[in-house]
Amino acid sequence: MKPTPPDGAAEILFIGNATLLIRYGDLTLLTDPNFLHRGQPAHLGYGLVSHRATEPAVDVADLPHADLDAVVLSHLHGDHFDRVARRGLDRSLPFVTTPHGSRLLRGLYGFRRATGLRTWQRHTLRRGDSSVRVTSLPGRHAPGPARFLLPPVMGSLLEFGDRCGETRLIVYLSGDTLMYDGLREIAERFPDIHLAVLHLGGTTLPGGLVVTMDAEQGADLLDLLRPRRALPVHYDDYPVFRSPLQDFLDEAGRRGHDARLVRCAPGERVTVGAGAAA
Repeated sequence: MKPTPPDGAAEILFIGNATLLIRYGDLTLLTDPNFLHRGQPAHLGYGLVSHRATEPAVDVADLPHADLDAVVLSHLHGDHFDRVARRGLDRSLPFVTTPHGSRLLRGLYGFRRATGLRTWQRHTLRRGDSSVRVTSLPGRHAPGPARFLLPPVMGSLLEFGDRCGETRLIVYLSGDTLMYDGLREIAERFPDIHLAVLHLGGTTLPGGLVVTMDAEQGADLLDLLRPRRALPVHYDDYPVFRSPLQDFLDEAGRRGHDARLVRCAPGERVTVGAGAAA
């Protein structure tokens, strides 16, 4: 691992799909751990599988396990928490996720420190002089009644700071949501997001059902939130992702968001502070 990021900034390693390793001060978080290798199937429910088309930039065995403080899991789906992650992560590692996810993590998989958050509920993690407050945010994984066929999903707001309570850095993780009216309250409550991590890909299930943001919806969310920076993730890793990254970059640029976009390919790191990303 590299030295500790600058004061008030986070170093983010993009591992692939929606998996990030985020280091802020003394804290280290892992998001949506997907460590399947190329060709291995992700189980998406109801017999549907999609075989991964890419390799994760880091293997689960090579994570800094002793430094991990928690996993922030948007939902319990096979391309966000897989059998490789399940075998490779310590059962004592805290998870912050949906109530549905926490029940299964504790009862079925033995991750006894899984915490389930309802929408707008908060949970604080601390290590040393660093803290992060995780707030569960609205998300909708499918339109209409179809959303009841998929696991409940949450977005997350990560407010990083110190023990004195001062917030230094605000990171939004969209989770696998579609653009819908429920996201407007995020913009109202949190008008100054430093980094928005957007789950894209236009995931398309049999019958043409789209269950994650495509290029246009991702740009719509940028229009709504207007974060200082935006990092696209969750694209090109599975054949069910039908909206390529370049489509989003083109659409976001057409709408004047090009300066907000953070280019960070899998395996690369980016350092993000309240003022800038480098």
